[in-house]
Amino acid sequence: MVAPHHLATAAGLGILRSGGSAVDAAIATNAVLGVVMGEACGLGGDAFWLVWDEAAGAQAALNGSGRAPASVDPARLRASGLAALPFRGPLTITVPGAVRSWADAHARWGRLPVAALLAPAIELARDGFPADELFTRAVEGSARVFDVELGSLAHGFLQVYRPGGRPWRLGERVRLPALAATLERLATVGLDDFYEGEIAARQAAALAAAGAACARSDLAAHASTWETPLALDYRGITATTHPPNSSGVIGLEVLNILRALPAPSPADFVPGGGGVTAGPDLRWVHLGIEATKLALADRDAHLTDPAFGSIPVDRLLDPAYGAELAGWIDASHAADPPPATNPPGGGTIYLAAVDREGNAVSLIESNYAGFGSGIVDPATGIAYQNRGSYFSLDPGHPNVLAPGKRTLHTLLPGMLLRDGRPWVVHGSMGGDAQPAIFAQVVSALVDGGVDVATAVASPRWHAASPRHFAPPDSVVIEPRFRDGLLAGLAAMGHRLDVRAPFDGGLGHAHAIELVEGGPARGGTLAAAADPRSLGLPAAW
Repeated sequence: MVAPHHLATAAGLGILRSGGSAVDAAIATNAVLGVVMGEACGLGGDAFWLVWDEAAGAQAALNGSGRAPASVDPARLRASGLAALPFRGPLTITVPGAVRSWADAHARWGRLPVAALLAPAIELARDGFPADELFTRAVEGSARVFDVELGSLAHGFLQVYRPGGRPWRLGERVRLPALAATLERLATVGLDDFYEGEIAARQAAALAAAGAACARSDLAAHASTWETPLALDYRGITATTHPPNSSGVIGLEVLNILRALPAPSPADFVPGGGGVTAGPDLRWVHLGIEATKLALADRDAHLTDPAFGSIPVDRLLDPAYGAELAGWIDASHAADPPPATNPPGGGTIYLAAVDREGNAVSLIESNYAGFGSGIVDPATGIAYQNRGSYFSLDPGHPNVLAPGKRTLHTLLPGMLLRDGRPWVVHGSMGGDAQPAIFAQVVSALVDGGVDVATAVASPRWHAASPRHFAPPDSVVIEPRFRDGLLAGLAAMGHRLDVRAPFDGGLGHAHAIELVEGGPARGGTLAAAADPRSLGLPAAW
């Protein structure tokens, strides 16, 4: 079990010890994360799953992302003077899909009752958890932003997450009684109540009062979808992820470009003296940055809800296309990225679970930006995502807003298969950085041959957009690379945004390795949490 907060890992481990499945543990862990990391995820967010079913010997993908309300009218919004959707506020709220995905995954693979799975989250929300540095900083940062951007609409957030009217003190007990009551209701009457029962009615009333378009009928109509995972062979290892509207195809496209280039030396990935210098060499970092910029341009050009438009997935993952893009890369100089048509963002959790039978879950769930839209219902304690801000109002854009449409998502869970079986379960948070982090972790494991702890702790970079709808023309990077690498990138024309070592802005990646085939084949497990997080790996 691995998650970005130790209390969540402990909850998931407890479920495994009680005989629960990997899916049971994932639901319990996700529910706790929605309490202790409400700035990143929660009942008002979306989720994407990859599940390895050991009995079936197959992998499934579950799309738990929500849709735009049926009443949205992009033409009316344009006529009102909007050129783009705001980043936060009621217009950005789409139907929350995570809870429905919990119900669907549990119906297929759950062993323990839902009440048992939600019990740890209920206890923490009702009785409290200690305020940590990340939570406190997120609350204060969001309070300042919401005060400016939302005005009186921020009242619910302040009432729930800043009830004392002052910053939390480190270690102070944080209680979320309204959220506890909502979780207790779901534990008692079932998860469907979120969409069809009393909780649905409460949500509809609160959303209408806030000016959001999500109606009770939108909640009742929402359904998850089962899909076929995407796969790509990367130097003999099968990398899998979730298909669109997930950005998984973009993470695989980065690998598709990199596999057309000469592989780096495994020796480059081994940490140096004191672990200060590590990671691939200058050439491989430069190539990775350039490959990521090309893949993100394809994301902007194509990625949307496949029910509303054709996405050339086969072409993006075709080896010939990867080689073509690799040929465009100048090995000695940074290229200017194409103009961007999608906004940047983050605010996500990633968790992984493997049970004693060898079933495995790779799950990513998110509110999008920190505390999402900023709209929080004080009666239910639910904070709503702002995924709708990713929709375009340009009628010619592939991701243009439409009723019932899912927006493109930054979220992408991952697994690596060896000889057709799970080898590593992995993923990360990090918004638009996720395709780059995905590719870096896979390259470290496959090209570098390092262990999962080294892979997730290695120094990291990502091609970043400095502002809303800006192209990824800067490189957020840690200084822990080998001497001279940052200077070399700058000399190539990369504009560097150098962060502190282990800065959380470079994403939280976590991984579980099924060593020697994992539990189903008589092997064992190795798990690693990103040191940039408050995470904990644990096994039983």
